[in-house]
Amino acid sequence: MPDSTSDLPVIRDASGLPIIRMLGLQPAWLQTRIEETLEPGLVIVDAHHHLWDRAGGYLLDELLADLGDPTTGHNVVATVYLQCAYAYRSTGAVSMRPVGETEFVADIARQAQQRGVKAKVCAGIVGYADLELGDAVDAVLQAHIDAGDGRFRGIRHILARHDAFNASLLGPAPAGLMQRVNFRRGLARLQTLGLSFDAWLFHTQIDELVDLAQALPGLPIVLNHVGGPLAVGPYTGKRDEVFLVWREAIKRLAACPNVSIKLGGLGMAIGGFDFHQQVLPPSSAQLCADWVPYMHACIESFGVQRCMFESNFPVDKATCSYGVLWNAYKRIAAGASADEKAWLFRDSAATFYRLGIASDQAQN
Repeated sequence: MPDSTSDLPVIRDASGLPIIRMLGLQPAWLQTRIEETLEPGLVIVDAHHHLWDRAGGYLLDELLADLGDPTTGHNVVATVYLQCAYAYRSTGAVSMRPVGETEFVADIARQAQQRGVKAKVCAGIVGYADLELGDAVDAVLQAHIDAGDGRFRGIRHILARHDAFNASLLGPAPAGLMQRVNFRRGLARLQTLGLSFDAWLFHTQIDELVDLAQALPGLPIVLNHVGGPLAVGPYTGKRDEVFLVWREAIKRLAACPNVSIKLGGLGMAIGGFDFHQQVLPPSSAQLCADWVPYMHACIESFGVQRCMFESNFPVDKATCSYGVLWNAYKRIAAGASADEKAWLFRDSAATFYRLGIASDQAQN
C-alpha cells in the first residue's frame, strides 16, 4: 500500500501558505489491479494529459505503455497535450520561453509518428503564454502556432487560487486575474487567431469564469477537471456541502454557450478521495460510485456535446491505472446512447480542439 501523506509535516510556500502535495506514483501498487477492458471498440480521444520528467518521468514511452494495444485495450485514437511549464527555452525573451514546450511536444508527436503509433499522439497542443501581455501576446501566440507543426490549439493560463492553501504545481494565480483588463485583452487575441482557452480553477472561482465567458462570448473556453470541487483545507469533511455549491455554479456556467467542460481530474489530491491510501487500487466500479454524481451533474448541465472525458495523466495515475480509469468512465456513461457516448468519448474533444477526426469515423 502506498505511504499516506497525512502524517507528513506541513510544507509551506514562500508566502506561508500550506502546500497541497501532488500525489506520488506507485507503479507496483497499480499493477495489483488489472481489469478486462469494457467496450473495447469505443473510440476515445483523451482530451487532457501531460508529459514531463518529474516524479519518475512521464514521456512518450510511458504514455504509449498506458495507451497500450488498441486491439486489446482501450481504443484511444488521439490525445491532447496540456501545458505544465515543461521544456521551456532557457534563453531569449522571457515571454517567448514557453514556446519551448510546444516545440518539445511537437517533436514527441513526430517521434510517435515515426514509430508507427496508430494513435495521433498530441494531436492537439495547448501551451502557455502570459495573457497579461494583452495585445502584445500576438507574437508569442504566432510563435506557438509556428512551432506546433499544425497541432497548436490554444492556451492554458492557470487561474487556480485559494487564500487558504497552494495546490497548484506552478503556484497560485495572481488575485483577481480574470478581471484584469490586459488579461482579457490577451484572451481576445486568442479568439482573433482562432485559438481556445483552457481554464483550470477551483469551484470557488467558477462564478468569476462565468463573468469572463459572458464578456467574451465568441471565445471557446473549456473548464478543466469538472471545475475543481475542493475537499482539502477548509473544505475537508464538507464534501456534501461543497457539492451543492459546486453544482449550482456549474449550472450558471453551463448557461454560457461558449464554455465546455472536461470530465476528469478527480484523482488529484484536492479531490480528497484518498484512494491512494487503500491496500489495493480502486476498481472502476469504486471510482464510478464516487465520481458519477459530479460527472452526471456536468452532463446534465452542459449536454454531451460540451462534455469530454480526460485522463489527466500522469497526475491522476496516482489514483488508478489508465485502463481502470477509462473503465470507470465507461461505467459512468453506461446509460448513454451510442451517439451520446460518441460525443463524450470522442467528438466533443475532437470538435473543440479541431482535430480533424470525423464524428462518423469508425476506427478499430
